[in-house]
Amino acid sequence: MAWELAIDVGGTFTDCVASGPDGELLTLKLLSSGVTKGLVDDAGPEWVADPARSAEPRGFWAGAELRVAGQIRRVAGRESDPVGHLRVDHPFDPPPGRGTPYEIDAGQEAPIVAIRRILGLRLGDRIEPISVRLGTTRGTNALLTRRGARVAFVTTRGFGDLLHIGFQDRPRLFELEIVKRPVLFERVIEVDERVDAAGEVLRAPDPDRVRRDLEAARRDGYESLAICLLHGYAHPENERQVAGIAREVGFANVSVASELVARQGMVARAQTTVLDAYLSPVLSGWIATLRHSLGAGSALKVMTSAGGLVEAGHFRGKDSILSGPAGGVVGLAHVSRQAGISQAVGFDMGGTSTDVSRFDGAFDLDLETEKAGIHVVAPTLSIETVAAGGGSICRFDGFSLAVGPQSAGSDPGPACYGRGGPLTVTDLNLLLGKLPRFPFPLDRNAAERRLAELCAQIVDGHGRRPIELAEGLVAIANAAMARAIRAISVHRGYDPAEYTLVPFGAAAGQHACALARELSMTRILAHPQAGILSAVGLRVADVRVFRERSVLLPLSDECIAELGSVFRVLEEEAREDLSGQGVEAARIMAPRRTLDLRYHGVEAVLTLAEPADRAWGAAYEQAHQRAFGYLHDGRPIEIVAARVEVAGTDHGFSVLPRATSAGRPLAGESTTAWFAGEPRETPVLSREELHPGDEVDGPAIVCEPTSTLVIDPGWHARVTCHDAILLTDRGRIAVSLVPGSNPRACGSENRETVIRPHPEADPVGLEIWSGRFASIAEQMGLVLRKTATSTNVKERLDYSCALFSGAGDLVVNAPHIPVHLGAMSETVRRIVADEPAIRPGDVFVTNDPYRGGSHLPDVTVVTPVHSSGALVSFVASRAHHADIGGVEPGSMPPFSRCLADEGILIRSFKLVDAEKGSRQAELEALLSSGLHPSRAVRENLADVAAQVAANRFGVQGLEALFERHSADDTLAWMQHLERAAASKMRAALGRLEAGRRSFVDHLDDGSSISVSVTIDPLGATIDFAGTSGVVRGNLNANEAIVTAAVLYVFRCLVDDEIPLNAGVLAPLSIRVPPGCLLAPPENEDPSLCAAVVGGNVETSQRIVDALLGALGRAAASQGTMNNLAFGDGSFGYYETICGGAGATPKAPGADAVHTHMTNTRLTDPEVLEHRYPVRLLRFAVRRGSGGAGRHRGGDGVVREMELLRPLRVSILSERRGPYPPFGLDGGEPGAVGRNLLWRAGRAEPELLTAKVALDLDAGDRIVIETPGGGGWGKP
Repeated sequence: MAWELAIDVGGTFTDCVASGPDGELLTLKLLSSGVTKGLVDDAGPEWVADPARSAEPRGFWAGAELRVAGQIRRVAGRESDPVGHLRVDHPFDPPPGRGTPYEIDAGQEAPIVAIRRILGLRLGDRIEPISVRLGTTRGTNALLTRRGARVAFVTTRGFGDLLHIGFQDRPRLFELEIVKRPVLFERVIEVDERVDAAGEVLRAPDPDRVRRDLEAARRDGYESLAICLLHGYAHPENERQVAGIAREVGFANVSVASELVARQGMVARAQTTVLDAYLSPVLSGWIATLRHSLGAGSALKVMTSAGGLVEAGHFRGKDSILSGPAGGVVGLAHVSRQAGISQAVGFDMGGTSTDVSRFDGAFDLDLETEKAGIHVVAPTLSIETVAAGGGSICRFDGFSLAVGPQSAGSDPGPACYGRGGPLTVTDLNLLLGKLPRFPFPLDRNAAERRLAELCAQIVDGHGRRPIELAEGLVAIANAAMARAIRAISVHRGYDPAEYTLVPFGAAAGQHACALARELSMTRILAHPQAGILSAVGLRVADVRVFRERSVLLPLSDECIAELGSVFRVLEEEAREDLSGQGVEAARIMAPRRTLDLRYHGVEAVLTLAEPADRAWGAAYEQAHQRAFGYLHDGRPIEIVAARVEVAGTDHGFSVLPRATSAGRPLAGESTTAWFAGEPRETPVLSREELHPGDEVDGPAIVCEPTSTLVIDPGWHARVTCHDAILLTDRGRIAVSLVPGSNPRACGSENRETVIRPHPEADPVGLEIWSGRFASIAEQMGLVLRKTATSTNVKERLDYSCALFSGAGDLVVNAPHIPVHLGAMSETVRRIVADEPAIRPGDVFVTNDPYRGGSHLPDVTVVTPVHSSGALVSFVASRAHHADIGGVEPGSMPPFSRCLADEGILIRSFKLVDAEKGSRQAELEALLSSGLHPSRAVRENLADVAAQVAANRFGVQGLEALFERHSADDTLAWMQHLERAAASKMRAALGRLEAGRRSFVDHLDDGSSISVSVTIDPLGATIDFAGTSGVVRGNLNANEAIVTAAVLYVFRCLVDDEIPLNAGVLAPLSIRVPPGCLLAPPENEDPSLCAAVVGGNVETSQRIVDALLGALGRAAASQGTMNNLAFGDGSFGYYETICGGAGATPKAPGADAVHTHMTNTRLTDPEVLEHRYPVRLLRFAVRRGSGGAGRHRGGDGVVREMELLRPLRVSILSERRGPYPPFGLDGGEPGAVGRNLLWRAGRAEPELLTAKVALDLDAGDRIVIETPGGGGWGKP
């Protein structure tokens, strides 16, 4: 048998597991740079010595470059002696001293250096045929560092800017200097072709024109091409035609969307295709280098993000992003099966980050994911990454502590490396006595100094000793990792308590017991090769091939029968692919069939393996109930895609179990380690001293060559027959590192509970509890998005979720849509005031703009949370419904004169009565009533059901905290976080110059928004005196909108992370004159209430512009949301459109992005055309529309749409009149927007007003040109 090597090339280290002809298993770890480092033990004029080199073959490094003490020499040879001499080609001047670091660079890739060291081959020796399996971060690194190929992007005419715009949302909600995700291509080529949503060709490409454009790109040096045409998944022939021409003109790499992603969704498909074109040439070049070094006859396979190997020639850029971490997941599956464990959570902790994954008898795959801001549509192992690793930096921002996301890296590394690095998690573990051994000496004094410096920064008497602070910081890191594990378990309907935790990576074993307790997990499996488990995974991985086809048909017996032939075709294609990769037919396993299913109209897809009884519908409903807690009764199920996975096994790797015998190994040494604030004498054992059957009780530390396992008090360890260590929580101790927490005992009744109470908040607790509350709100949002039917929720993400105190004060608002910030508190307070007895199980629905709502389409569901029968908290979700009635489809009428014109008003409606049950029928009747009922009652009810499900998740999350830490402590931390937010806001205000500053902006009708901001030592007063009175139209904004706008602006002034809660508003006094357009009077009769639908979307933006203008913080952004709605009696559709951002003193404004009070996405062009009777003709950046200045304002966009049948269309917009987006400090204003109508058959367009409602015919076209942002500073 030839040598077989599995090599995992990570960002810092390369791990290798190899077996030779005799079956002996060898391991090796080296730097991924290919450089070998060491310390000089002795030196002479023409040599250096290092005993670490003594085991290498004579002459191994001959010809390599030796760098030491600023001198560069060539290695001439090495003598075989215990000293490890390296002779150089000419003398040193002077010779390096003892302990001087040196580097040897062989000029070869790390995998080749590893192969030569394992095989004992010198650098110039020929490598005989071997089998190599690789996992690599090469693609990920190229993406992160933007060092891919030069790419030209080919797309349909009118969509050349699509990836510049993306989904129009900004990546960080509260940063005024918006940094958009850069695209990966440098040139775009627009092809004059068009296919409709059904796959029918409307216009074929002109091959001559395509050829000329591609030849021009080749002449300019482009060698990689990405092709993605609109609806290419439905009609791939146009893409294939362009690809054929591209290959003819000499493009070395051509990535074709229809060959890579056979599914709907142009933005994600195009990003995946460009990513593939960007990375594939880099990977191909790297693989060619490796092949050259290996020589003929060697087999080379590479791990994909899906956890399967492919022959190196089949390795594509889109499949490379998780190539490295995927090996660890496969290793997790292997060691779990080996131990007889069917449910496991993997926990791979490295220096910079931690990857977590779940194994449930089969790999958990994501079909679409986002990495480094790029949407990737490809089967990818579900891996959640959190920026918490051994090198994560610990810091204090003045109010709370944080661990990560910044990392010390390998240089300078942690403080204990002795190179002046910062305090990191590795330093903490050293100081806590949990790193008794390390590959090189560590500087404990340096770590102690850094910890003392951090303690000195916390000046308000946090009541902790330095060692307790160290434990608290570790608890913060553990909480971040626990949050990631919940994301791949709890938030998908799985309880981590039913799983076994499998730690791997160099640092994971130090945190495993504490992390397991945080998640109520009672078993841990530590593999003997945990430090290199990714390489082990490569060794046992199969070759895997996926094939899929888009379906988009209702689930029925007839459709399933027809899919049988589709599956068979896909399976045959997959088998042929495997055969082409050298897998013998006898080693090809049975295909695995899956369907992507969803309720019709719902976005969330659940991927199911073929049930044994082929009852797909029942299997889907069971999975939906488990994941989301409810079913859509009566709603048809849709098949989105069919997929097959075929694997071929070409390894025979197995480990025979060893006999076990009970034993209690004796430790040869011990150390003092800290647990729960107390020092414990802790035995230190070497892994090689442990044998199958041995048992160890915690506390104990097991040291391995590549990792360290800490066995906490209360845990019992036993060595299995495969040399793994199985830890079980015996329940003797439940540790709380969070002040004031009171963890509940789980399991045994005789648990000894050790609690370290701290009556006051401290920075450790603030950070941990902030994360806990935020996680609940964020996951509520994910549930809502996955289960809603409205495009506004599932595509545009127009929703928000929040937690509240029992009095209705905001505890945390997930950062979804700014216009909802703070506004829901008033909604909750009104419900509390209206309902004298709120019971467990009650659920309320409201959309009243005069009682905390924003506008009628924004429907809020509020659910109370009780503890021991007492009302203690609330959760709420607000979502924009596609239609709620009113005089115009989409419920965004441009000319509404009263609230009744805008839709159905729902005032504190009890949807679920704890005593009487559901009142859905009554809500349905309400939505169907009146002069202007909802046009989408069924969708309204479905979206409300999704909101109820999201709230249920929030209630369960809080109840879990009550169970683990008590309701009293949980509620106390809500108050602590509110006070912390208030302190941070006061600190931010203290950095502003005291005094009064004012600003006035105007709506298009001339109405003024006047604001003055007065900063004093106690806080800030925001006074809107001078604002115009209530307007006849719908641009009136209620006080909840004003509060949200103020909250957003002042949150933008805080650079650090801050809990988004009621405390932010505490130092702010908001004064709004009664009767002005920002405080219209309330009336029980909606026909007597002022119209407000435009106040939420338009006036809110102008309030922000005026506030930022007064503070001198930013020029005006587009100042409108460009609301477009269309529909008929059967449906309503609504979208908002991005524009230019205002420039700031620090940076230019961003182009084509949503700003300030909205961050909704746009529906993907292919999804839009598939679901609605329109055709999107153009979506482009409106270049030159940003205002000139030292920092230029951002450009708006142009969006052109053709109607395919008669529809009612309405536009509600601003910044079309005499008040353009203003510049500041001499900057020029941005261009105003324009609304145009091209009637079918007309040669000239009509210029529409800012607000318009029209009945249009098929063939008519609407063009919306959005405003640019204002400039900053004189040009």
